[in-house]
Amino acid sequence: MVEAAARKAGIWTKLAYGFGAVGDGVKNNGFEYFLLLYYGQVLGVDFALVGAALLIAMVIDGFTDPIVGYWSDNLRTSFGRRHPFMYLAIIPVGIAYYFVWNPPSGLEGNALFPYLLAITIAVRVSFTFYDVPSSALVAELTDDYDERTSFLSFRYVFGWMGGLTIAVFALRFLLVPTEEYGSGFFNIDGYQTYGLISAIVICTSVFVCAAGTHSHIPHLRQPPEARKMTIGRVFREIGETLSNKSFLWLFVATLFGFMASGVAATLNYFINGFFWEFTTSQTALLTLSVAVSAIMALVLAPIVSRTIGKKRGALIIGVLAFSIAPMPVLLRLAGIMPANGTEILFNIILGVTVIDVALIITFQILSSSMIADIVEDSELKTGRRSEGIFFAGILFMRKLARGSGLFLASLILAAAELSREMQPGELSAETLTTLGAGYAFGLLALWTTMIILLSRYKISRADHEANLAALERGRAQVNVVE
Repeated sequence: MVEAAARKAGIWTKLAYGFGAVGDGVKNNGFEYFLLLYYGQVLGVDFALVGAALLIAMVIDGFTDPIVGYWSDNLRTSFGRRHPFMYLAIIPVGIAYYFVWNPPSGLEGNALFPYLLAITIAVRVSFTFYDVPSSALVAELTDDYDERTSFLSFRYVFGWMGGLTIAVFALRFLLVPTEEYGSGFFNIDGYQTYGLISAIVICTSVFVCAAGTHSHIPHLRQPPEARKMTIGRVFREIGETLSNKSFLWLFVATLFGFMASGVAATLNYFINGFFWEFTTSQTALLTLSVAVSAIMALVLAPIVSRTIGKKRGALIIGVLAFSIAPMPVLLRLAGIMPANGTEILFNIILGVTVIDVALIITFQILSSSMIADIVEDSELKTGRRSEGIFFAGILFMRKLARGSGLFLASLILAAAELSREMQPGELSAETLTTLGAGYAFGLLALWTTMIILLSRYKISRADHEANLAALERGRAQVNVVE
């Protein structure tokens, strides 16, 4: 039987697929930027406990990733193998995300820990049923080396834009200073409204992606022939698939890369609000500037893919990006940066942010596109297309790594002895030094390790094209026999 080939996807499919990342951007932005601040600094849960809750939730969720990935690789329905999961996730993830930011009244301080743990597990597991199948779609919507980068450019740009738009809206209109709360970062009512708006946006994003790619279902790759499934066979096939060498190097590199991202994201508002002493309005402008970065990456990533290839491009862009990111903090620790409160300081940080984030998004696009190219390499070796398992594996590592990054960030905050009562401008020199040094040196160590590991990935453009040609020959031989 001839396997259905994905038809050519146009701009509307790319837009719908890309818009599906808005929900992911909103969820990740809230968990990585606001949640530790909200539960730790505002609601009074110990920072270490908040970090532990997020890490435990990510680990538990991570074990569902390969199961959902394998399930969606093998599911047979009239709605295809990916879309049933995507549609079913819409309502549960929205409800769960709302309640993250609206905890029950009467619970305070560390008494909130069990609730935080349970609700974050609910969000992450329910979102997995959308995220894994939708991420795997890119390897089915196109086989082309550069088109995959184009698809993922839209995906990442929408993800970043969605997250930053909600963040800017929250900082400008919800997390505003009041007589009751003081700094806008302590506005409980603002966080609760943010939860409602974010939940609606997430549900809309998931629906648009599922509905916008629905017409491609008849043309996507078909699941393998029905066969007797046992627990042993399931885990044997998952292990066989994930043993691909290029995947393993990318898998471990992702661990360190997203640990760094977790540290950077979680400490971002602490660095902006306490280290640089920027106002929420200034922080909102810095967040909004990422829109420019995302557009730059949308243009840059496909150019890099076409001209120098994904692996080489990712390594070059990565070294540039991850050298720039901690530099302002290191210069401040060396006594070189302008004083807090000056316009020149804000302009320097703004410029560095725009350029550096553009490079980071470009790197993420290229490295994610490298995952899609492993699918055909594995199919030649195993005889199975396992898009779901590969993307589930990377998503699992991202979650585990981000959870580890959040936990590391909470340890840095604990070491800096940043107490709940402290307002910007009240931190001691020792606390600021510990916060800045933990942030800067932690990022450098993690990112350097990631770049070294990523260099071991092997699949080039020529390798990918050779894999496609070999698979086509194999399908042609099957057709002749039939």
